[in-house]
Amino acid sequence: MRALSIIIFGLVSASCGWILTLTSTVAPNWRTIHNITGQPSDLMLHQGIWDICRSFTGSRDVLCNHEDSEYFNNQIIEVARRMMVASLIVTLIGLGLMTVGTTCWTDKPRIKLAGLGSFLILCSGVLAIIPIAWYNHILKDINSPSTDIRTGYCIILGYIGGLTEFLEGFVIFILLYRCSGGRNRGERPELNIEPKDMTTAPSTSVTRSRASSVPSHIEKQDINFRRDNRPNKISLTL
Repeated sequence: MRALSIIIFGLVSASCGWILTLTSTVAPNWRTIHNITGQPSDLMLHQGIWDICRSFTGSRDVLCNHEDSEYFNNQIIEVARRMMVASLIVTLIGLGLMTVGTTCWTDKPRIKLAGLGSFLILCSGVLAIIPIAWYNHILKDINSPSTDIRTGYCIILGYIGGLTEFLEGFVIFILLYRCSGGRNRGERPELNIEPKDMTTAPSTSVTRSRASSVPSHIEKQDINFRRDNRPNKISLTL
């Protein structure tokens, strides 16, 4: 069924968007800071919304749990935390509703329930895009120990995940709304075919005799011919 295919596609794409958003939320790489004053030149500072890590260019060792109260006291950090967590929760609720709306548990897909789930996923995409776009906009305005500030990979992953959820929710919601009338579901209408009465009435045809099958005008001609050929009786009077 077309509606079922749409719901399955929405589940897959929304799950991918949720994973990208989760990675963007927990990873400490919303921005990277290089060439820090008074520090080795190969030192890099990775700042996220939950943690700050330090690493060196020639080493794979990463040291996290770096304290920076001045950075975490910025308004954008608190807003980003709440909105990203809310986006993850709303996405899970939307996925749950879309899963219940499939035909795995019901005879027919619950279009309205799945449509509500897709709308929630659309909203979760908006919740993820807003803090990421805001953070990226004021990236260099947030206090930093260096002026060499670069965008981290979490911003890119957050954009992709949020846009994926938004577009998936919007498209699936519109398609399911169009399918809610049953026109494009691929469902075949139920046909109530009443059994026909196969009993036949007895035949009323009357077999005609051979004599009755002869036309009446032929019978009259035959009678006249017989009358003409009869022998004349001569009555003799004495």
